[in-house]
Amino acid sequence: FHSYSKTAGFNVEAYSVGGGADYSGSVKAELQAGNMPDIFVIEGLGGYNVWKDYIADLSDTEFAKNTSVGFQVDGKTYGFPVAVEGFGLAYNKDLLEKAGIDPATLTTTSALKAAFEKLDGMKDELGIDAVVSMATSVAGGMTWVTGNQNFSAYLSCGLPYGDMTVIDQMREGKIDRDRLTAYATFVDLLFTYSDQEILLNGNYDQNVNAFATGKTVFCHQGNWIDPSLAAMKEAGQEIPAMGFIGEVMFDDQEITGLMVSAPSWYVVNSQSPNKDEAIKFLEDMVATEAGQDYMVNKAGMVPAFSNVTLEPSGDLSKDVMKAAGVGDIYSWGFGYMPDGFGQNNLGPIFELLAQKAITVDQFVDMVEAEFAQIPALLEAAQ
Repeated sequence: FHSYSKTAGFNVEAYSVGGGADYSGSVKAELQAGNMPDIFVIEGLGGYNVWKDYIADLSDTEFAKNTSVGFQVDGKTYGFPVAVEGFGLAYNKDLLEKAGIDPATLTTTSALKAAFEKLDGMKDELGIDAVVSMATSVAGGMTWVTGNQNFSAYLSCGLPYGDMTVIDQMREGKIDRDRLTAYATFVDLLFTYSDQEILLNGNYDQNVNAFATGKTVFCHQGNWIDPSLAAMKEAGQEIPAMGFIGEVMFDDQEITGLMVSAPSWYVVNSQSPNKDEAIKFLEDMVATEAGQDYMVNKAGMVPAFSNVTLEPSGDLSKDVMKAAGVGDIYSWGFGYMPDGFGQNNLGPIFELLAQKAITVDQFVDMVEAEFAQIPALLEAAQ
């Protein structure tokens, strides 16, 4: 942001919070300290309800007119989409080819299970430690992957984009037991064939590095790992060609699409004396060549704005852009949960399933018990 500050006429400073940290809690701490940021991030309606007294209306901005995924409430745009992101099971193309497995056939849970079994029997031949790299640890800060990102598959996978059926049911405190059981069975399959050390104790870097170095065939993450992979390549690490398959959580319905959405939104502090400058910063990120270059080439994002024509360089981001372009996508739903619910309430249940401390049926029972609290939590947030 140094070069932007020199030309904009005002200084821009960025503060980051690690992937395993409590971001909302960090912003609350800044508010208490009198250092509320000019621009901060929300992940959906839950975050909006927490911060609505500090969120400016951005409906009249140019960038709001150039995106279909701005965060809106009652027809007004309040959030600038950070990017379009997608997730699923990233795969190593060379290793699947060596194993004689066509990723296009991995569209159901049973097909995925058969592939996992075959790959597990070829560990020595393929030079892998495990079939899947995935992490669940609360201590490792990975509940944002399980309780938020992955759980969105239950809320939206296989449904028309924007379908709120399961989300509305969730907000009423209810579950679709058959659907949740199918989802939990799929998750348990991932856990069974994961590198157990990474699964139970690993952090983000270990999760990604095992896949990037060819020690696993699959990695449960999103295209947001592309910049990390690019940095590893620049440092001399050979990075495999890769692609995505979807969250194939059914046997009676083929899943070919990816979970794609704006994962979070920048919002402007309506009470900040620097509100106008903050809005200009966001406008310039979309409207200027330097801003577009930062989003796509430097940050490795898939742009959420129709006036940005640059294409990302990363394999996974290209797959997300391709899926979004043809509409083979499912929306995310975790932003409709109460603030912190996915990480704090659901995340530990995923960890128990990973530890084999509970069964699939017990996972479903425990999620159902947590869901029963949601109506009261939502009402308290209003």
